[in-house]
Amino acid sequence: MEPIITLLTDFGLQDGYAAAMKGVVLGIAPRARIVDMSHLIPPQDIRWGAYVLRSCYAHFPPGTVHVAVVDPGVGTDRRAVALRAGGHLFMGPDNGLFSFVLEMEKTAEARLLENPAFFRPKISSTFHGRDIFAPTAARLASGAAFESLGPPVQPMTAEWARPTVTPDAIRGEVLGCDRFGNIVTNIQHGHLAEFAGKDAFQVFLEDQRIPVFASTYGELPPGRPLALLGSSDHLEIAINQGSAADFYKACAGQKVRVVRVG
Repeated sequence: MEPIITLLTDFGLQDGYAAAMKGVVLGIAPRARIVDMSHLIPPQDIRWGAYVLRSCYAHFPPGTVHVAVVDPGVGTDRRAVALRAGGHLFMGPDNGLFSFVLEMEKTAEARLLENPAFFRPKISSTFHGRDIFAPTAARLASGAAFESLGPPVQPMTAEWARPTVTPDAIRGEVLGCDRFGNIVTNIQHGHLAEFAGKDAFQVFLEDQRIPVFASTYGELPPGRPLALLGSSDHLEIAINQGSAADFYKACAGQKVRVVRVG
C-alpha cells in the first residue's frame, strides 16, 4: 500500500515552501501519496493549526504520517517531536500544535527528533519543515522504526486547548474563525455534556450573549446569530448566511462563557 503523508502549514500558496517539502518527501519516498491538509493556516497561528489538525487527522487511514509545521520558534531551542497515537504518526514543533491530538488520544508515545541520519545534510535555521520534518516523515512512511527517531519525551499541551469547567460555568476561549466567519471555540461537546447535561444553558462571547443555541445554521432566519456544535464537535458562534467573525469583531483568545439558565 502506498504510504500517505499529510502536510499542514502556514506557508501559504504564493511561495515554494510547501513544494520544497513535497520534493524532499518524494526524493526519499517516491511512491508516497501527499495530501495537503492546509497551507493557509494564518501565519504563526498555532491555535488554528491545532484545531484544523484535530478536525481532519482521524478521517485518514491508520498509518498515515501527519506533518504539521506552524513554527514561530523555528531555529530556537523549541523541541522537534514525533507522536504515535490513535494509529497515526505526527511530527512537528513541540509548541502546542498537537494539543488536541493529545486530548483526543489518551495514550500517545512521543519521541524527540534527534537522529541526524533522518535529516537533510544541511539544516537551515529557518526551514525545519524541509530539512527535518519532511525527510523524517518520508523515512517513517518508508518503514523506519519510530523508536529510532530519538529518546522518549513528554510533549506539551497548551493551556488554551482546555476550557475550565466548574459547577458555575465553562470558561473557554476563541480558537479562530473559519472561512464562513464561524467563530470556533475550545469548548467541545464533552465539556457541555459534563457541565449541563440536558439542562438549558446560555453562551456568552465576552459580555455579549448569544441569543440561541441551535442544532444547525438554517434553524434560524438568515442574518440571525446563534451558537451550535460544529462538525468537529466544537462550540461555534455563527450567523446564518453571514459572518459572526465580522459581526462580533472576533479574534483568537477572546473569552467564551457557558452558564446554565435559571
